[in-house]
Amino acid sequence: MNHIKLGILDQSVVRQGSTVQQAIQETIDTAKLAEELGYSRFWVSEHHNSTFIAGSTPEVLMVKLGDATKHIRIGSGGIMLPNHSALKVAENFRMLETLFPGRIDLGMGRAPGTDRITSSILNPSNDFSESSYLRQLEHLQHFFRDTAGTERGFIYATPQSETIPMQWILSSSGGSSNIAARFGMGLAVAKFINGFVRPDVVETYRKNFRPSDQYAQPHAILSVFVLCGETEEKAVQMRKMMDYILIEFEKGKFGPFPDPETVAKYQFTAGELDRLQYNSGRIISGTKESVKEQLTKLANEFEVDEIIISTMADSVANRVRSFQLISEAFNLREPVV
Repeated sequence: MNHIKLGILDQSVVRQGSTVQQAIQETIDTAKLAEELGYSRFWVSEHHNSTFIAGSTPEVLMVKLGDATKHIRIGSGGIMLPNHSALKVAENFRMLETLFPGRIDLGMGRAPGTDRITSSILNPSNDFSESSYLRQLEHLQHFFRDTAGTERGFIYATPQSETIPMQWILSSSGGSSNIAARFGMGLAVAKFINGFVRPDVVETYRKNFRPSDQYAQPHAILSVFVLCGETEEKAVQMRKMMDYILIEFEKGKFGPFPDPETVAKYQFTAGELDRLQYNSGRIISGTKESVKEQLTKLANEFEVDEIIISTMADSVANRVRSFQLISEAFNLREPVV
């Protein structure tokens, strides 16, 4: 790839000893930093029933992020569609598009972003079936294009913005890539969720892609955890924190954020070391030269020209520096010719 664009996915992590207000402020500050450093888009996630992550309502947070920035694309990574009414999603994102025309991404997924009990409470009519998810996607297109209605007349998703958000399907497997192709949407491949996802997911998407009024050609991006340090030692320290967090997630522990001292002293068991190896495909870490090489290799393997990175670091300073180093490595501030 001659030029790789980079975006950021932020989960609004609540750090040890900090507050949810500080977590959200860190997300806002990171969006402003991303724009300054030359990142192409900034997405926020939807999670529920977790004291670890404060980001439960991306559509609300995106209003603040759009207002705090000037040109970077702001999006959801993603809206977990089965948790919501398709009409309400259309209204929320038409409002966002009205406020920030031409800057809004609607990334959607079918995973609950939580446990099934919480998801059932969020939307009691959720039956977790693929057919229902596909129906919601179809309804959403009608709401965005003012073609929804019943025998009693049209149903309009207001405000009727002149433009609609660019739509993306989040995928960690082949099934969702086929859905993105069918609807003519962009595809965001979640390698940070499934480290074993292969390039054939993107190949299948491109092969089956049906052009839409938003995308004349298929457009795929890749997302992965990335940790970049000034030195290899710093990168190893940051990687251990990420490894520890994923191990805790696998144990069903979603909070609070571990303190660096605890992680530094922690000795992984033999079984946990096996899980670290299993999860290794979800994470890229190293110095900026190493990270650039690894991300470029991934982009070439998946034949994508954009990667969205997610960084959970042991401190705000290390996280900020990671984003700065990656920007430097890829010359993101330089204008694309």
